[in-house]
Amino acid sequence: MGATEMTQKPHAVCIPFPAQSHINAMLNLAKLLHHRGFHVTFVNSEYNHNRLLRSHGPSSLDGLPSFRFRTIPDGLPHSDGDTTQDIPALCQSTQKSCLPYFQGLLERLNEESAMSSSPPVSCVVSDGVMSFTLDAAEVVGVPVVLFWPISACAFMGFAQLQSLIDKGLAPLKDASYLTNGYLDAVIDWIPGMRNIRLRDLPSLIRTTDPDDQMLNFCLVEFARAKRASAFVFNTFERLEQEVLDALIAMFPPIYTLGPIHLLAKQLSSHDTRPIRSNLWKEDSSCIEWLDSKQPGSVVYVNFGSITVMSPAQLVEFAWGLANSGQTFLWVIRPDLVVGDTAILPLEFSATTRERSLLASWCPQEWVLSHQAVGGFLTHSGWNSTIESIAAGVPVACWPFNGDQQMNCKYSCEEWGIGIEINDDVKREEVERYVRELMEGERGKEMKRKAMEWKEMAREATRPSGSSFLNLHEVINKVLLSPRRD
Repeated sequence: MGATEMTQKPHAVCIPFPAQSHINAMLNLAKLLHHRGFHVTFVNSEYNHNRLLRSHGPSSLDGLPSFRFRTIPDGLPHSDGDTTQDIPALCQSTQKSCLPYFQGLLERLNEESAMSSSPPVSCVVSDGVMSFTLDAAEVVGVPVVLFWPISACAFMGFAQLQSLIDKGLAPLKDASYLTNGYLDAVIDWIPGMRNIRLRDLPSLIRTTDPDDQMLNFCLVEFARAKRASAFVFNTFERLEQEVLDALIAMFPPIYTLGPIHLLAKQLSSHDTRPIRSNLWKEDSSCIEWLDSKQPGSVVYVNFGSITVMSPAQLVEFAWGLANSGQTFLWVIRPDLVVGDTAILPLEFSATTRERSLLASWCPQEWVLSHQAVGGFLTHSGWNSTIESIAAGVPVACWPFNGDQQMNCKYSCEEWGIGIEINDDVKREEVERYVRELMEGERGKEMKRKAMEWKEMAREATRPSGSSFLNLHEVINKVLLSPRRD
């Protein structure tokens, strides 16, 4: 190895799955690597790159000489839309068409390094469900770390899909199995887990189609994942110790780096701090509005970037919130309602105007850590769950799909910070649970537990904590391992 190679920075290429929560988590990890001396190339889809430029301004992704943004096509037909893409279509498309684009990018980056001061690619940090990156990295001879922005418990659920099929438990025999109590059957053979029902496992097992696109997508991705050099999770050891212990026996080396936004927050004076990742334009007026409210008095309502609901469900949530008598901040994305614009009843607006704020998108991490927020009505996506844990905010959960059922199960039963709203949402239940969350005895107990977990999350991300030390270890043991030419 020559003297110039010795002094060259390592170069990490970071590529998230092209959806909001995945981009958020990966950007935090990329900033941490940059802070530790890595040259970073962050790869977005062309579609999302254009959305980010519209949200944050034409120069917002100029980056720095050592933190650059590049794009690859996602394989879907060109669109200038500003909505979340169809997730099954996006999964199929990335799995089938992204490999040559990504491999070509890695090769171009290496060619550019020969003609400039930028270093050659030395490692890839890829979203866990973008396993085509394993093939591309193999060609250029660098290690791949798969970053899973989901909980370890949800990952374990996905890892059991093949076993569920082999045992005849999935797909469902017919649609009656959705309502006949079948999903309440307890599965007692999953390592590191207790009292898990079929309904707590990834929602894609609820299909009756053995050729279901999402089921087969996940089977392929989770089978290929074992080829990675290591896995990284946005969780912390004390939160999911039992399931992590079980996973460690089954997969490549596993490192927990969560809550990753708390590690990234320690870079407050760092030059990557202004780089933002929200695909929608943020409404920062919600922070000023929260400043005017009493501590712990506001319910924050946000169903994430992908959840969609029917107009009828929107109305049930609206009247449940109105009738609860609570003050609330509700994020209503432009594409929250299936095939329609989200329209709330005029009487709802008149009834709640004095104690509510509706926003199209907001900086969630800041909102959850605001002292005025006392509870969170959520879809139980993992970013939302880990951010609420880090902020000590209890949750009312309405899981939509994917990993959210498992996150809800653990929030309510293992961690003691949550309460679940039924799939078939009714305003009376929303009213009762929101009031319980904010004023009831159960809500107070959930708040106490949430504050305990908040302290444990803080401990994990301090310089002596497990997540802080794991970051150091994954860098030194995996990402800085020699090139395999």
